[in-house]
Amino acid sequence: MATIRIPPVLRAAVGGEREINADGDNVGEILRNVTSQYPGTEAQLFSAEGELNRYVNVYLNDEDVRVLDGLDTAVGNGDTLVILPAMAGGAR
Repeated sequence: MATIRIPPVLRAAVGGEREINADGDNVGEILRNVTSQYPGTEAQLFSAEGELNRYVNVYLNDEDVRVLDGLDTAVGNGDTLVILPAMAGGAR
């Protein structure tokens, strides 16, 4: 089972939790299990095509999964996933 750290923007969809646990052999399975348990997170995490939204960054033990194997990145028992929405904007 992996621990998933939830950013403030998604906490309302997971009952206010900062961390949740989910099972799966890879990042995609774990995130799909999260969306199954918390349906309000699906549109935030995945595009209509089922890919990770481009503005969502996921880190496995501090490594960006996009430079690993993406959603196919293997996850071991006790690993930590961090979901970070990309931030944009600023003052002109």
